[in-house]
Amino acid sequence: MATNAYFKSAFSKHRCLIPADGWYEWIKDSKPKQPHYLCRKDREPMFFAGIFAERDDGSLGCAIVTEPGRGSAAEVHDRMPLILDDDSLEHWLAPDITDRETIKQMVRHIDASLLEHWPVSTKVNKPSEGQSEELINPA
Repeated sequence: MATNAYFKSAFSKHRCLIPADGWYEWIKDSKPKQPHYLCRKDREPMFFAGIFAERDDGSLGCAIVTEPGRGSAAEVHDRMPLILDDDSLEHWLAPDITDRETIKQMVRHIDASLLEHWPVSTKVNKPSEGQSEELINPA
């Protein structure tokens, strides 16, 4: 976690939670690239570990912390968002915890067995399709 010098300060001082129902990944070796939707099996919302920082122009930038793909998510992509378990949410946001090793000890990801994925329509590749719920239906 936080190995890139650009993110070290944000990792120590500017952590946030990014709520999500799921996310898309594309299988690289398929032609055309086949998108998959990944989510919790129980369809409960999840919280991605995030960091934020002020950019040179004064605006805020945000990034999702990633980790190596685990469980079924690894079948689709070699990386995935760091999805925090419920007991880690307060620790992740605690402003008094700034040491990288302490954060790593206190924060846990959800069990990979809670995740599933399925192929979805390539319409997700087109911004003109909007954000319709049908885009997460199995292809």
